[in-house]
Amino acid sequence: MKLLCVQVLKDLLEDGIDYDKVEKLTSDAKFEMGDIKASIAVLSFILTSAAKHDVDSESLSSELQQLGLPKEHTTGLCKSYEDKHTALQDKLRESSLRREYTVGRLESVSWRVDYTLSSSELKEVNEPSVQLRLQAQEPESGSTQTTVVAITADKFRVLLTELKQAQAMMNALQ
Repeated sequence: MKLLCVQVLKDLLEDGIDYDKVEKLTSDAKFEMGDIKASIAVLSFILTSAAKHDVDSESLSSELQQLGLPKEHTTGLCKSYEDKHTALQDKLRESSLRREYTVGRLESVSWRVDYTLSSSELKEVNEPSVQLRLQAQEPESGSTQTTVVAITADKFRVLLTELKQAQAMMNALQ
C-alpha cells in the first residue's frame, strides 16, 4: 500500500506515475486494469482531499479504519501522506483555480423570464424559467464570447442569493 501511495503521490506532484511498477505492486492481488485505475483514483481522492482540508495523519488513519480499511493498509497510506503532506498542499495551492486560470472581464449580463403554459407533451406546465445571457471578453484573444444559460426559477433564486452573499463578502474585504 505504501509503495502504491508513493506512486500516486508522484503523479499528484507531477513527477509522473510508473504504471509498470503499479502493475507489479498489484499483481499479487491479481488486479485487472480496471481495478488498478480504480485504486489510483481512490487513493488520489483520499490524498488530495486530506491535504486540501489539512487533515493530520492520525485523524486520517482513524477515519479510514472506521470506514473499514485494514490497519496495515491505513498505516502505509498515512505514512506516505505524512511524508508528502506539505508538498501536496503546496502543489494544490499552486494549481488552484485562482492561480491557474485567468478569468475574462464580464462585459454584460442580460436576462429574461419565459413562462411555459403548456407543451406538446403536457397540457399544463405553468413553469417559469430564467434565461441568462453573459458576454465576457476572453483574456488572451480579447474577443467577446456569449454564453446563454437557461435555469429554473428556483435555481435562479439560489444563484441570486449566492451572488448577493459573494458581493457582501467582497464589500467587507474592501
